Amino acid sequence: MLEEKQKTVRYDRTPMREQKPEVRAKNFDEVPIGYSPEEAVREAKRCLQCKKPLCVEGCPVNVKIPQFIKLIAEEKFAEAARVLKETNALPAICGRVCPQEEQCEIRCILGKKGKPVAVGNLERFAADYERNNDLIVIPEKKPANGKKVAVVGSGPAGLTCAGELVKEGFGVTIFEALHEAGGVLVYGIPEFRLPKAIVAQEISWLEQLGVKIERNFIVGKTATIDDLFNEEGFDAVFVGSGAGLPSFLKIKGENLIGVYSANEYLTRSNLMRSFRVDSETPIMKGKNVVTVGGGNVAMDAARTALRLGAENSMIVYRRSEEEMPARRAEIHHAREEGIDFHLLCNPVGILGGEDGRVTAIRCVKMELGEPDASGRRRPIEVKDSEFNLECDVVIIAIGNTPNPLIPSTSQDIRLSKWGTIVTGENDARTSKKYVYAGGDIVTGAATVILAMGAGKLAARNMMNDLLGQK
Repeated sequence: MLEEKQKTVRYDRTPMREQKPEVRAKNFDEVPIGYSPEEAVREAKRCLQCKKPLCVEGCPVNVKIPQFIKLIAEEKFAEAARVLKETNALPAICGRVCPQEEQCEIRCILGKKGKPVAVGNLERFAADYERNNDLIVIPEKKPANGKKVAVVGSGPAGLTCAGELVKEGFGVTIFEALHEAGGVLVYGIPEFRLPKAIVAQEISWLEQLGVKIERNFIVGKTATIDDLFNEEGFDAVFVGSGAGLPSFLKIKGENLIGVYSANEYLTRSNLMRSFRVDSETPIMKGKNVVTVGGGNVAMDAARTALRLGAENSMIVYRRSEEEMPARRAEIHHAREEGIDFHLLCNPVGILGGEDGRVTAIRCVKMELGEPDASGRRRPIEVKDSEFNLECDVVIIAIGNTPNPLIPSTSQDIRLSKWGTIVTGENDARTSKKYVYAGGDIVTGAATVILAMGAGKLAARNMMNDLLGQK
């Protein structure tokens, strides 16, 4: 009987407490409440401490997963956070927004008979414990080596690259176009998924390490990459400017009042705090809001609309839920909060009144055919199935393309046919000497952790090239 109970404890994952759906749908507070120390220890003790940890192989930044989890099991919480930071400059962020279920956790041996260890929840706990108890320690750096690196963009790729380099004795300056550092972490991800105070703390830690951040500095306008080399004296440049150019549907009515790209809508809410009464950057809150798309950004936009006061917040997606690229947890949270899903529907036009404002979105029903190049079943229109959804705000969340500003002002940087910067395989080097790139500007819109992995790769190769070491 005791053995059966131990197996149950081993195979059953410790759930994380959350705000109730009916409460959180009306506020911007974080949805998961986080583990207590007792819950964290209980979950950490599930880890088998494998001799060959497959979970680490699945992590783009090679976090020492068994080691930090073992420390949590031993109630050495601050020490666990420090082990995390040896390889991950942003653990409190990754613990919240990294898709662990597709990377480290999917490789956990426990997942074969039960549920995998909650690596992300434990990462979040350790980082939060260190921060909340004022136990953050600035590690020793190597002596200054005289080399200066410019990092373009303060998103996850740029922050990670900067953190890796500054610890190795490089002088690092980040150039950020906006008035706040953090990139997509501050303008793209809502407060209820990633509190901005946590992003600010992680960035503050990097600044204390010695990273300089120049805000309101647009590389490509304020100065070009050549200017950074020739006038500012940088030895290398990392481009992590992201994929901030929104894509649209190219249908009639997209220029009507009340139509937003998800990028603009979320930036107004997240960065400009447009939900405040005194906001200088207002937003149309809308009673009936339709978000087009099926990814995490679409879920963020639809859930933000609800919190801004929408009576009905709807998702329109041309495939079924099974094909949605959003994380399962985000879809689950959206459903719990009352988001209305219109699946197998595709917009064909946006309708407006004489005043130029949105009144409805016209859709056609779809059915799924054979898989396309993405591996998902291709949506096919159902004949004579058009219908209207009444709405006063439409948010287009069908993806972003790379920021074109830097490539357009540095024409010796080679681009792909999609406008992404071409880099060498597994080295982050561009066609321009001593210019490296990573994150969404190279891959197109992807995840935070993949961008961090790219920043880390670039830093490693910069060290090799600038110092002549491996």
